[in-house]
Amino acid sequence: MLDPTPNLQPEADLLKTFLHPLLEDFQYWFSRSRSLLEAYRIDFLDTQQQSDLLNRVKQAQQEVSAAQSLFQATDYQAGVDTSMMMPWHHLVTECWQVGMRFRQENLKIGGE
Repeated sequence: MLDPTPNLQPEADLLKTFLHPLLEDFQYWFSRSRSLLEAYRIDFLDTQQQSDLLNRVKQAQQEVSAAQSLFQATDYQAGVDTSMMMPWHHLVTECWQVGMRFRQENLKIGGE
């Protein structure tokens, strides 16, 4: 007789294999970005732009934390919709660009 409840373990293993490290990466990059934005004045951003970026990073950190908690609480059975992750991806990319420009400009200043 067939089991009416399908075995979800392979899907959970797949989610755990790919989603867990992805969520960890988001946390890592948001943490680095937050540290930069809190520790330094980014000259090419006005104060409001820097504050807005920092607030968006903090919000994304909270969202990723919530997704991680749900993921773990469901024993890796719950995924995260890509429509939720795309804004995180765009924000990480924006933060990378700010970080690269900040380092380039400070390297220029220090090398002169």
